[in-house]
Amino acid sequence: MAKTLMVSNAVYEELKKLKTKEDKSFSEVIVELISKKEKKTGRDLWKHFGVLKGDKEYGRLRKEVNAGWRRWQKRYA
Repeated sequence: MAKTLMVSNAVYEELKKLKTKEDKSFSEVIVELISKKEKKTGRDLWKHFGVLKGDKEYGRLRKEVNAGWRRWQKRYA
């Protein structure tokens, strides 16, 4: 049984873009978006851990962060 659903114009336009890009119905697009929704946890971050180690910018930023962390520890710890 079909039901009427009200959404904002912005949501409608986004759904319409997905619908026409993939040649699907609105229902198919919504079901796909709902099924992709996963509970995010800290474990998801582990797959990205260490990715930047070879990057020069990473080294510079790491030094800055460590210095800031040491200052914070002295003040509040």
